[in-house]
Amino acid sequence: MSLPVVERRKELIPVKGLKRYGTYKLAPSGRVASQSALGQHHINTIPYGAADSVRLRTVMAAHAQQISYEDLYERWEHGHWRATGIDFSVDKEQWAALPQLERDAALWNYSLFFHGEDIVATDLAPFIDAAPLEEQRYFLATQQVDEARHAVFFKRFMHEVVGNGDGSIRSSLAATEPLLTWGFRKTFEKLDEITGRLRKDRSKLALARAVFMYHLIVEATLAQPGQHFIESYLVERDLLPGFREGMRNIALDEQRHIAFGVKLLHDLHQQEPRVPEAIADLMREVMPYSVTLFIPPNWDRRYVETFGFTLEDIYEEGARSLEQKLRAAGMPLETLPGPIPFPPDLSPRERGELGLAMAEAGILGDGTRPVAPSTPELMALLFDQMRRAVDHRAAPGHPVVLQWDFKDAEPWHLRVDNGATRAEPGVAADADLTLKVSYRDWVDVIGRRADPLRLMATGRLRPKGSLRTLVLMRRLFPS
Repeated sequence: MSLPVVERRKELIPVKGLKRYGTYKLAPSGRVASQSALGQHHINTIPYGAADSVRLRTVMAAHAQQISYEDLYERWEHGHWRATGIDFSVDKEQWAALPQLERDAALWNYSLFFHGEDIVATDLAPFIDAAPLEEQRYFLATQQVDEARHAVFFKRFMHEVVGNGDGSIRSSLAATEPLLTWGFRKTFEKLDEITGRLRKDRSKLALARAVFMYHLIVEATLAQPGQHFIESYLVERDLLPGFREGMRNIALDEQRHIAFGVKLLHDLHQQEPRVPEAIADLMREVMPYSVTLFIPPNWDRRYVETFGFTLEDIYEEGARSLEQKLRAAGMPLETLPGPIPFPPDLSPRERGELGLAMAEAGILGDGTRPVAPSTPELMALLFDQMRRAVDHRAAPGHPVVLQWDFKDAEPWHLRVDNGATRAEPGVAADADLTLKVSYRDWVDVIGRRADPLRLMATGRLRPKGSLRTLVLMRRLFPS
């Protein structure tokens, strides 16, 4: 079956069709062009020169119970390294010789890691207080030391190699703060919010939410894939030996941290049966933000591709990593309750492509990127995601039809019936509720940039039909 493609530029942007994924190029004109196939990318996820890391990952994937907190602590004692002992003299010479684009791209990329390490170094304190076992607390104390060491390493590189700041951590953070993406800021705001709650609520459920956010989202899904690609590029080009040494050490530390998080999340799940529902709810909250964390300035893909990989590669690796860690923790992605933002019936590559397609189209993000025109392909993408977002646990025992009557786009509707949902273009004759709204306003609702209640109060969203169905919508779309 031939699928349509919408032309934008050379890069290929996948868009979800009604039945299966095609490869699309989105354009302001909405002009349809011919289909192209996506290339296949094979990612080596094993850190370079890290035999201990290979063993650790194998043990973690086999089963969380096979590794103990004492073993993880012992690995920390054997894995000491000095952030202040790394020699950056060659790095400084090589940095100055790099093309401007590579320097700009590397500074942007490394700044995300620098600020992330600084934030998590302070966010770990409530984890230590909430951990129920001494062995867990002691390991978490070592992790806090690790994160501080990572921040010192990045500060040294920023000051001694790049020339940012006056030598203090605060000045280097201030110099690189403008490079942080909207997705980074929103993701770490959510981490701060969750760890803040943990200071007051030290229950196992609150701790599980914090561990999932910190160890599985921030470290395993976002940081670890980026570290692998950075290290791969530096090794292949034989560049920045001091920075490369530090990143290799950081990767080993993070492997140990993630293994601990998987182990602790597994153990908390055994003690608190509500853990899967809590982390599924959190995943729905944070994914629209974390998806955009690695979007480069002005969507300039050269900031990634100059290092030999693509945004799709990063997102695929992140999706695969999260799936593996959840499975190792005894909570496979497909078993989590409620709707999953990027569902397990798609491959990790397709999940990554889907997230990027929604960001590229302006559906996800800070709202500064123009929303792509409401072509049939993009409307299919939007409503397929809405179909997947329905929480069937809240569905009534009879069919419900929700109609969208857009002022500036073709109408679409959702039919929720017997545990299934269909998304279809056109007007449904039997709609229980019709929402009159502009296409742009509704995209802002999906992207968490607009509050539907406020839109209703200002007359920009006008419901017509069953009041009971209107109330039901808040339960059908929990995120």
